[in-house]
Amino acid sequence: MSIEFRLSEEQKSMVATVRALTQEKFKPRALKYMDGTFPWDNLRELAGIGVLGMAIPEEYGGLDLPVLDTALVLEEIAKGCYVTAMAVLGEVGVQARIISTYAPDHIRRALLPKVCTGEAILAICMTEPHAGTDVANYRTNADIKGDRLVLNGVKTLISRVDEAQAFVVFSRIDRRPGREGIGCVLIERGTPGFECTARYHTMGGENLAEVRFDNCELPLENLIIREDGFRKLLKAFNTQRCLNPSISLGLAEGAFEEAVKYTRDRSAFGRSIGEFQAIRHKLAEMYRDIEASRSILYRACATANPFPDPYMSAIAKITVNEMSLRVTSEAIQVHGGYGFTDEFPVSRFYRGARYGSLGGGTTETLKELVGKHILGEFGPDGFLDLDIF
Repeated sequence: MSIEFRLSEEQKSMVATVRALTQEKFKPRALKYMDGTFPWDNLRELAGIGVLGMAIPEEYGGLDLPVLDTALVLEEIAKGCYVTAMAVLGEVGVQARIISTYAPDHIRRALLPKVCTGEAILAICMTEPHAGTDVANYRTNADIKGDRLVLNGVKTLISRVDEAQAFVVFSRIDRRPGREGIGCVLIERGTPGFECTARYHTMGGENLAEVRFDNCELPLENLIIREDGFRKLLKAFNTQRCLNPSISLGLAEGAFEEAVKYTRDRSAFGRSIGEFQAIRHKLAEMYRDIEASRSILYRACATANPFPDPYMSAIAKITVNEMSLRVTSEAIQVHGGYGFTDEFPVSRFYRGARYGSLGGGTTETLKELVGKHILGEFGPDGFLDLDIF
């Protein structure tokens, strides 16, 4: 038996292209986006090399690449600029895949080619003021009235609200209770009754917002998911549970690279700080954590068909999110007081890493999911069939 862990030549070429662009252009610009400015210039350059269409089928102008390829690209971008990585996530993440998988063909043809070119930014609306992970208690509702939908409710902590042209909104359909009542609608900017009611600036640099739907009338065809919406939502969101940690991985790698550079350049007590065993051991532990996390994340991405395995993606997200916080924090420690300043990138890497375990399913929720799965899968002999080969 042989197990291949190498990237293909096409993947290596793509990573190298994005790495060069990120290091030469995105990283030097990163500080200016910390005030919430949207990185339009970076997205245009990425659109030019096809990155924004990675999750879009070829018939709509995209590349239709696997989840792993998308994760590799996000990882590279995050090494230079967290805000840009999060902006790209909106185009290659769950909302693009939901539209590609479930939307009527005429909506795909009208919207997806514009996503590929950067003309249309997508946003997903899930969290409500009283319900984040608790999807079954969503109050946002779309009533079906003849050939129209009437959408009412509030969503909060939404990315890209000021830039997005289309919003994928998970809501209740016809006031049906519980998980079975969850569906998905598409609403465009400018729809009467659609309003941004609050804005929040995050410690990572990007802006989030609250939106309100007040009797927003939509064509019935904008009902993307009507039946079995909760299950379809969870399946699609397993993609996000691989792409979110790919950004966390990139942040950890970026912080680690900065720590290595600083170790080589900084002297204390008449010698390089790399000559101190305590610093070398920190670097060794950081490197170990990054490589172990990379392996489990790539393995989770490789299960996608078309969406990743729910338990592998949950384990990968937990592992990588927690690793990224440790590594970025240690990178600051290696820098000493300079690491606490905005002039050194490690503080930005740390602030971006803090988001990972909050978005896309909190660590606590995912541990509960995995724990229940373990208790259900272990047989009476105490062995778990991992089915990894």
